[in-house]
Amino acid sequence: MMNTTLTFLQVFENLSFEKLEHLLQYKADEPLLFTSGLFLYLFIAFLLFYIPLRKQITGRIIYVTFFSIYFYYLSSGKYFFLILLTATSDFLIGQMIDTSNGKLQRKGWVTLSLVINLGMLGYFKYYNFLLSLLTQSGRQMGEFLGIERLQEIPFERVDIVLPVGISFFTFQSLSYIIDIYRQRITPLRRWIDYVFYVSFFPQLVAGPIVRARDFIPQIYKELKVTHAQFGEGLFLALCGLFKKAVIADYISSNFVDRVFEAPLLYSGLENLMGVYGYALQIYCDFSGYSDMAIGIALLLGFRFNINFDSPYQSATITEFWRRWHISLSSWLKDYLYISLGGNRKGKKRTYLNLFITMLLGGLWHGAAIRFIIWGAFHGVALAIHKYLMGLFNWVKPVGSEMNPVSRMLGIVITFHLVCFSWIFFRAENMTVVGEMLSQIWNQFHPEIFFQFIEGYKWVCLFMAIGFVLHFIPGKVAGFFQKLLTDSPLLLQVFFVVLMIFIIVQVKSAGVQSFIYFQF
Repeated sequence: MMNTTLTFLQVFENLSFEKLEHLLQYKADEPLLFTSGLFLYLFIAFLLFYIPLRKQITGRIIYVTFFSIYFYYLSSGKYFFLILLTATSDFLIGQMIDTSNGKLQRKGWVTLSLVINLGMLGYFKYYNFLLSLLTQSGRQMGEFLGIERLQEIPFERVDIVLPVGISFFTFQSLSYIIDIYRQRITPLRRWIDYVFYVSFFPQLVAGPIVRARDFIPQIYKELKVTHAQFGEGLFLALCGLFKKAVIADYISSNFVDRVFEAPLLYSGLENLMGVYGYALQIYCDFSGYSDMAIGIALLLGFRFNINFDSPYQSATITEFWRRWHISLSSWLKDYLYISLGGNRKGKKRTYLNLFITMLLGGLWHGAAIRFIIWGAFHGVALAIHKYLMGLFNWVKPVGSEMNPVSRMLGIVITFHLVCFSWIFFRAENMTVVGEMLSQIWNQFHPEIFFQFIEGYKWVCLFMAIGFVLHFIPGKVAGFFQKLLTDSPLLLQVFFVVLMIFIIVQVKSAGVQSFIYFQF
């Protein structure tokens, strides 16, 4: 009997170990997400060792760094070594910039960092795109010159997997190097501290892009999470989870994706609602991730700057970019727009700098013509708004400076300009863009509006909830945050369980990846 019992326990242990080992390995079809059950278990296990290290700064830095690298491994597999490559090269380059005497030497080290980071980003993100452009240019030149061999240049796409979040951690690392060059910060002296900064897991794979001068001073503080900070972090995490896993995922899988996959199967009204739906989806998806990242960081004792500030409440395109993806728009402003000359070289140069900045911002999002058009559209819109502000006193930069009627009109116009640009951002190709615009223009059929609401009543309900929550005043959100913060721990746990229950009830099949994972 004893031997039988031992054998059973050994088999059970082996099965459990094998299952656990499989669970904790990277799976390309199931990357680790904040919304997955595995992350919840890992995070709880992480806290069991993190909390006792609250007074051990070096031990905490090493522990969090190893967990962050493992987190990225579960999100992107073998490409975790890219973070170590970026961190090591820029750590050493930062040291060299600090010890270099001449400005030319300092510029040389900055250039080396740019070559390494942008070269790595260019290979993984733009190699096939550039190769296709060169091939197409060669064929066109062959046709023009009558050279048959050039006309038949083959294009063979290279199978390159885009590492998750590569655009975020390369930009974050570049900001560190540029700030050292501009003498805004001093370089870190320990390699592990810099790896901690670059790889900190809450914001690693989809931002926000955290500046070194904002984050690094927090590394060396003793871990202290106040009751208010815990409540704020929990509130943000739950709000982000609701926006992503309930609103964004539901309207995406049940309506938006279907319209963008085959716009000709739907009326113009349905196409337009699909565009509105995507505007809400991308906001809830991306701001939801940012909220979760900021909330989780708060629970760990770190504070990130806000990344979204109700962007669809913007009354001008300038205000929109002050509220949308703030960490990226401010990065582009500080490290690209200002480097190009900003507004210091005359009006025409200012307009050109705005256009170039947004054009490259569009290219940052993806290697495709549609992203370039999306960026160019916003660049032109910003330049026009800047021009009109210089021409008319009544044209203001933000809605808070307008009268209520002008502000409301500005919000409607800005929202629809942004929605128009989202078509290029979301469509798989320019053919889909043309089909959607054609359907909206030629086959609108407003008479089916109530039939649409009846057929997609749950989608319409979630869209209505999403937009209402987006437009509620900040004081209302602050009230609910305070309510959660002031609640006893048992009630806070109840809210967490309630949120999980809601997600289980409305979730689509499988866990959907975050939109910005592809960037």
